[in-house]
Amino acid sequence: MKWSTKLGTFAGIDVYVHTTFLILIVWVAFAHWQTGHSAAAALKGVAFILALFACVVLHEFGHALTARRFGIKTRDITLLPIGGLARLERMPDDPRQELWVALAGPAVNVVIAALLFALLQVTGTFTPIGTLGVATGSFLERLMMLNVLLVGFNMLPAFPMDGGRVLRATLAIRMDYTRATQIAANIGQGMAFVFGLLGLFFNPFLIFIALFVWIGAGQEAAMTQMKAALGGIPLERAMITDFRTLAPRDSLARAVDLLLSGAQQDFPVVDNTAVVGILTRADLLTALARQERDVPVADVMRRDFLVADASDMIDVAFQRLQAHECHTVPVIRSGTLIGLLTMDNVGEFLRVQMAIGSRHEAHTRRNRLGHESA
Repeated sequence: MKWSTKLGTFAGIDVYVHTTFLILIVWVAFAHWQTGHSAAAALKGVAFILALFACVVLHEFGHALTARRFGIKTRDITLLPIGGLARLERMPDDPRQELWVALAGPAVNVVIAALLFALLQVTGTFTPIGTLGVATGSFLERLMMLNVLLVGFNMLPAFPMDGGRVLRATLAIRMDYTRATQIAANIGQGMAFVFGLLGLFFNPFLIFIALFVWIGAGQEAAMTQMKAALGGIPLERAMITDFRTLAPRDSLARAVDLLLSGAQQDFPVVDNTAVVGILTRADLLTALARQERDVPVADVMRRDFLVADASDMIDVAFQRLQAHECHTVPVIRSGTLIGLLTMDNVGEFLRVQMAIGSRHEAHTRRNRLGHESA
C-alpha cells in the first residue's frame, strides 16, 4: 500500500503503518494534553493508543495465521487510523474455512480482554466501569473495555468487516456463494447508510467508517461476481495471442519502437524460447529517463514475474496477477510461450462474457414468458 512504512516482519508477514496513522497519534496526544495540560498526559495518551493498536495487530495476525493453516498466505498487514488490514492472497473457497478465518480475529480480542480482566482481578485494581473515561481511568481496564468493544464492533454484520464475513460464510453453507456475497454486501451497505446518518448527527468519524464499509462491500460483491463469471475457463480462451517479444540483447531503442508501433504495453523477454524476463512500460520509461537508448533490455527487465500454463483457470491466474507487482503473465504450453495474460485483457474478456450472459438471460426470459402465455 502506498504511503506506508515497514515496521518489521513477524511470523513471516510484513507489517506496515500508513502515514495517515500519524494523524491519529497527533490527535490523541492533543486530546490528552487538553485534558491533563501536561506532556506526561499526552505521552500517556499516545502509549494507550499504541497499546490498543498492538491489540489490533494481534487481531489481524489471528486472521493471517488461521488462513495459513488452510494454505492461504498473507501479503502483509497495514495499520490504518480506522484499524488494521490483513491482505490475504485469497479467501478460502470452503465457507467453513472462511468462517474460522473471520472468527479468529475477534477471538484474539476476547482472549486479550479475558487476560486483562484476570490480571485486574488478581491485583485487586478493577474499578467500576462507570468511572472510566476516554482519557481517564485505569490504563489496563480501559484497554480491556476497548478490546470488548472491538469484538462487538467487528462482529456487526457489515460486510466486509468480520461479522459480515461470518454472515457470508454462514449463508454460503446453505446457498450459492455469489448470492450469499450479494446478500451480505447489501446488508453491509445498508448498515453503512445507517452509520453515515449517525455520523452526521453524532460522530463524524462514523462517516469514514460508513465510506469504508460501503466501498468495501461493493468491491467484494463485484470481485465475487467476476470470479463466478471466470470460473472454470482456461487461460487459452482469454489470453492475448497477438504479441511481440524482445531478446535480452535488444536495445531500449528497439523496445521504444515496439511500444510506439502498437497497443502492447509490456513485453516478454525471450532467450532461446525461454521467457527470462518482462520489460514493462513503466520500467522502460524510467530507464529512458536515466540511461541511453542503446542499453540492453537485459539490464532493465524484471526477472521476478509470474508464469502460467495454458490449462490454468482464469480466475486462479487473475488472483495471482492481482497480488503481483508485475501485471503481465506469460502463458506457456510445453515450455513454449503462446500468449500473455494482462489485467486489461481479463477485463475485456469479462465484459464479453457478461454481454453473452445477458443475451442468454434475455433469451431464457422471453422463452419462459412465451410458455407462460401459452
